[in-house]
Amino acid sequence: MKQVKKPWGDFKLFVLNKKCTVKIITVNPKSELSLQKHKHRTETWYFLTDGYAQKGKKRFKVKKDGIVKIEKGVIHRLYAESKKVEVLEITIGNHDEKDIIRVEDKYGRV
Repeated sequence: MKQVKKPWGDFKLFVLNKKCTVKIITVNPKSELSLQKHKHRTETWYFLTDGYAQKGKKRFKVKKDGIVKIEKGVIHRLYAESKKVEVLEITIGNHDEKDIIRVEDKYGRV
């Protein structure tokens, strides 16, 4: 991410001239995404609220405006504790839901 200052304020540039998919993910309180990895894409998470992430075996809190980068092949997940978590996700590469390789899933989708 690159932050560009302007006389009127600033903007945050996440992706420039690359094929990407952008979405906002909302994780409900006490919920989590599956522990997963991808072969064909990387992800950048920009936290719109305070939240929680797992990358590899490490679980950690991320402050609002924090950024987490997920490389191809790295297991990861978002999760929420007592409050909902909102994340802007930017995917670079072939965004195909079939590229999700679930390692663990409390909703039985493994």
